[in-house]
Order: sequence, then C-alpha cells, then structure tokens
Amino acid sequence: MKQVLLLWTALLLLACNNPMPTPDDTRQKQDTTHQPQDTTHQPQDTTHQPQDTTHQTQEALLPIRGADLSWITEQEQMGVLFYDSLAQPQEVMSLLKSYGMTAVRLRVWVNHSTGWCNLPDVLVKAKRAAELGLNVMIDFHYSDYFADPSKQTKPTAWKNCKFDALRDSLVAHTTTVLTALKAEGVTPAWVQIGNETRNGMLWPTAQLWNSQGDLPDGWKNYAALTTAGYDATKAIFPEAIVVIHIDNAYENNNWFFRKMKANGGKFDAIGLSHYPMMQAWSGKSWSEMNKLALNNIKLLHGEFNCPIMLSEIGTLSAKAQVPTAVKVIADLRAKLDTLPYYDGAFYWEPTCYNNWKPTEYTKDGWGSYNMGAFTSNGQPNQALIQLWQH
Repeated sequence: MKQVLLLWTALLLLACNNPMPTPDDTRQKQDTTHQPQDTTHQPQDTTHQPQDTTHQTQEALLPIRGADLSWITEQEQMGVLFYDSLAQPQEVMSLLKSYGMTAVRLRVWVNHSTGWCNLPDVLVKAKRAAELGLNVMIDFHYSDYFADPSKQTKPTAWKNCKFDALRDSLVAHTTTVLTALKAEGVTPAWVQIGNETRNGMLWPTAQLWNSQGDLPDGWKNYAALTTAGYDATKAIFPEAIVVIHIDNAYENNNWFFRKMKANGGKFDAIGLSHYPMMQAWSGKSWSEMNKLALNNIKLLHGEFNCPIMLSEIGTLSAKAQVPTAVKVIADLRAKLDTLPYYDGAFYWEPTCYNNWKPTEYTKDGWGSYNMGAFTSNGQPNQALIQLWQH
C-alpha cells in the first residue's frame, strides 16, 4: 500500500509538468447544480435502434440496495456516532448492512485539500466495505472537489493540460486508483466515469455547451475522455460495469447518450440522479417526478439496451417530512422494481443527521445537507428502510 501511495503522490507532482499555457482558466459555470439544461440541444430523431452492449448483468449484485458513504471517515473523526434500534453505537457499514444494504458508493477526488475522498481515504472505506462482503462502486469525479452540472473543475495538477496530457492524466489517475484497490483485495462491481456529467467534465476542455450553444470539440473531447476512462477501467477490472452518470431522472435523457455514442463514447450501464422531493429544482411534484423517471428509464433501455440504476437518490429528512419520504420511496419502488433492467439505487449520504456538515461546507458558507436518512437519534429512518426492505 505504501508503494501505491508514493506512486499516487508522484503522479500528482508530475502531471502536466512545464505545461504550455492554455485558455482553460475561462471556465463557464452553469446556473444551478440540478437545473435542467436547454432542451434545444436534444436531437429530434427517434428512429435510433437499440445498441448491443457487452454488459452481462451479474445476478449476485442485484438488486442494488446501496448508499454513498463517502463522508463516513470524516464524520467518525469528528466524533459522530451511529446507533442500532437498541440505541447501541455500531460501526456504520455493519449497521446499514443489517438493515439490508448490499453496496457502497465511494467518490474519488484527485487531491482535495483536506485529504478526504483522496485515494488513501478511499482505500480505507473500500476495504471496510469489501471485508463486510458489500459490493463497491467507485465514483471518479476527476476533480479536487465536487463535480456536478454546475461545475466540473479540473484538478489543480491538470489545469494547464492540453487534451493529450489531460487524457493521459485521467488514465494515470484511474489506473492508479484501481490498481491500489486491487492490491488491497477490493474488486469494484461498478466504476463510474465522471459524476453528473450532463454538461461534460474537465471544463473547459470537455464542456459540452454554454449559453451560446454547443462548444467546438466538446462532445468529441467528452466522449474521448470517458472512453479513455472506460478502457483504463477494463484494463484493471475487465468484469467491472462502467457507468456514465447524469442528473435529472425525470427528464428525457436519450438525446444525451445518443449524442455521446455518436461521438464514440462507451458505457455498460446508465446512472441517473433522482431527488423527487426537490420541487424547487424541477417545478414538479414528487409523484410526477417519479412517473417521469419511470417513463424515461423505459425510454433509455428501449434505445440503448443496457441496465439503468439510480446512482443517487435522496429525500428530505426533517422529522415532519419523513412520512412523505416513505410514500415517495414506496411509490418509486412500486414503479421501478418490476423492470428487469432496473438495477437499483444508491442513497446519497444517508448518514448525515443533526445538521452535521463537512469541514469544507463551513469554509464555503454552505448549510448542512438536508436529505440524510438518519433520525436525530442517529438511527436509520423509515425512508431508508423502505428503500432497502425486501
């Protein structure tokens, strides 16, 4: 493990050494994290035939009853405890497994200033999950901090990279992380190449559009970079399911994956984000968002013939909102669980409770995350139990 971490450090120091200046500092920001993008970019042709995929569903992995637990080591260091139904403190992964969790999703940052979610921290959490017999998804952000539709900022070490050097850095990072996991005996079931990449990633090199329309080479560069990540993954873990993830399950997203494939992009499965109680983001009720998610998942499978999962789901967690959250989850499962190509869901950061927030949120002036799934007593709430119950 020590040799792997030394290699990781060396890669950070060597990335784009003595780079040529580029115009990459003029990043285009999007308005909000979860706002739908301009639908004028959607192709109108609906005659596209289903595509063959190399993915063979691994029955042992399904259904996914998962959670993104990327914050737990920071929480534990800050003294946060998690309790079972008898109010006894428990190790959180074991606790959640006892409630039905089968899989853990872990984000990877290239070099975050706090060290959380960098490779050493990811290895600790991944080993814990694997030792408990939990399946693991590795979620590459290809950034030093959160990557989502509002920001896809290049890691500082890559910020001046031209395209070839950027692709090489992405491949080296992907390879280093996956090789380190393999050395520790962890075999990821899923590898996600980019996080909520509706408008591309590694801006501006692989940004897809701005307010003026599609950007030159945006789709070509995005497809090439995600394909590089796909190939790097398969070189280490040939059986891993490679996921491309975008937000807004309630939107028709066929156009995105159609355009990606037209530019040479590859994927084994599609991951979507779904936050059905966030009417402020969508202008729609939770029941309408669930119905639209169902219809759009059917459309995606009909065209691309691959499994679909919810890489992220969340519901409001205030005590008064939990009964509604239970209804939301029950309604969603009634709609999706009968689909043979729906693989399941990862609840995003359920362990947040009592206004806990990571150190960087305070620095950034952000409030605490309000869609955790634990009670004020530090126990899993009924919405999370509803998501995972058999």
